[in-house]
Amino acid sequence: MASHEVPAVAGVLSAEDVERSARAVAAVQEPSGAVPWFAGGHVDPWDHVESAMALSAAGLVAEAEAAYDWSRRTQRPDGSWPLKIERGQVVDAGADTNFCAYLAVGVWHHVSITGDHGFAVRMWPTVRRALDFVLELQTARGEIGWAKGAGGEVCWEALLSGCASIHHSLRCGLALADRLDEPQPEWEIALGQLAHVLREHPGAFAAKTRYSMDWYYPVLGGAVRGEAGRERIARRWREFVVTGLGARCVDDHPWVTGAETCELVMALDALGERERARELFAAMQHLREDDGSYWTGLVYADGKRWPEERTTWTAAAVVLAADALSRRTPGNGIFRGERLPTGFAVDPHACGCDPAVTRLASRADR
Repeated sequence: MASHEVPAVAGVLSAEDVERSARAVAAVQEPSGAVPWFAGGHVDPWDHVESAMALSAAGLVAEAEAAYDWSRRTQRPDGSWPLKIERGQVVDAGADTNFCAYLAVGVWHHVSITGDHGFAVRMWPTVRRALDFVLELQTARGEIGWAKGAGGEVCWEALLSGCASIHHSLRCGLALADRLDEPQPEWEIALGQLAHVLREHPGAFAAKTRYSMDWYYPVLGGAVRGEAGRERIARRWREFVVTGLGARCVDDHPWVTGAETCELVMALDALGERERARELFAAMQHLREDDGSYWTGLVYADGKRWPEERTTWTAAAVVLAADALSRRTPGNGIFRGERLPTGFAVDPHACGCDPAVTRLASRADR
């Protein structure tokens, strides 16, 4: 049981509702500790961690730690994880930098909730190797290539949403390093460079503007906040938000999705837009089932749920959004960036970076 209050949002979800959603996630967890998308589905390292975070927030500490232990055991020597695993078998051996970095967020979240120093010590080498792997794919300008193939080939294309999420992961990794007195000055430099390119060089990233994640993730990941963040959200609100239903995944299909809606809720909360966040959170509850699980999305043009699956990471996003709104657990402020380092700032007027640079450098080249 939880040693803290389970999140609850008055008039939307009770603590019992939120715990039921977390237990719906735990019901899908495999004996190894892995949390697949749904029973019999595949595991990816990012959504696995998101699910573990929901377990922590709802007080299912043993289940969360089993999930993190799976991450620790399955990490490859280079610090990465495969993109896709099914029933313990690797089906896509490539590595996504954002997927690999996200463990730092989960571990810091769990430590924030439990205060378990032993867990922090146990997971630190795994987090360190993961972030070191990710930063090997950082360019001289600051963005991070999105993937490394199974044969070691690097895809240097940088994704805005992925890099914004890595920005958050680096902040959490630095918070963990500070707690353990393990200084990581290279991470601080890398974080400052990444924040700079996220704010000042939108052309550094692949054009994925049809996706709502590219719209709100710079806010959610902490690189863009304050008035700049509010302006960013306002610019495309009408394109992505469907009143009474939630947020669209893409701007060219009549499809609202639960996880994206809850992430937008947390981005709004981080901007201080709490009432609007609560309204959006309430709007997406049409995706909920009685057992606490959530359908991935709804094609509202014909009223059909699509895809026809109830995903663990959608339920997990609901739990985390409920915690952010209710301020219930000691980890509720993780997406607001509370007590997270910001790295070494880069002066945008004196950085000397060249947007035309195409040669990409590894960390060793910096």
